[in-house]
Amino acid sequence: MTEDRGLVVVISGPSGVGKGSVHAGLHGLLEGLETSVSVTTREPRPGERDGVAYQFIDDATFDRMIATDALLEWAEYAGNRYGTPRAPLDAAVASGRTVLLEIEVQGALQVRARLPEALLIFLVPPAFEELERRLRDRGTEDEAKIQARLEVARGEMAARDAFDHVVVNADLDRCTAEVAEVIARARSGL
Repeated sequence: MTEDRGLVVVISGPSGVGKGSVHAGLHGLLEGLETSVSVTTREPRPGERDGVAYQFIDDATFDRMIATDALLEWAEYAGNRYGTPRAPLDAAVASGRTVLLEIEVQGALQVRARLPEALLIFLVPPAFEELERRLRDRGTEDEAKIQARLEVARGEMAARDAFDHVVVNADLDRCTAEVAEVIARARSGL
C-alpha cells in the first residue's frame, strides 16, 4: 500500500494490558509499519536489548532531551521516565510512513495535545483482575512495584474517553486483528 501522508498511531493502556504483544502482532498483519523506539531511564528487563524496544539512557541524558525539546512526549511511571524521541518520528511521518508508538497513557495524552491528528488506540483488559494476573505472571517485579502499577492503572482507565478507539484485549489474536483494522481504515482515509 502506498501512502501519501504519514500517520502516527499510539497504542496505549494500563501496564500489563498487552500493548507489547498487540504491537508485535500488528507487524504480521499490516505492511509498512515502523516502530518508534522510546527512551527510558529504567533498567533493561531480562532479554531486552538496547535500541530495540527501548534506548536505555541515564537521567542526565533524559534531562537534556527534555531541555532541548527532543521528546514528543515523556512521562514518569513507577519511578522511571519514558519518552518518544521527536526527530525520527517527524522524519518518518514527513516521508509518508506509519509509525507505531507503544506508550503509557500519560504520554499518549501529551501526543494528543501536540499531534491532534494522531490515531490513539486504548487497550483495556476484560476485567481489572485479569490485568493484575498478567502483571504477576510476568514475574519481573516485586510486590511493591506491582501494587504501584495497579494503582496507576486504576487512574489510567478513566482516561479511555480521550482516545479515538477502545479495544478490549480478552483474546490477543482478536484484539490485534481489531487494532489492525482500525489502523488500516485510518491509513486509507476512512
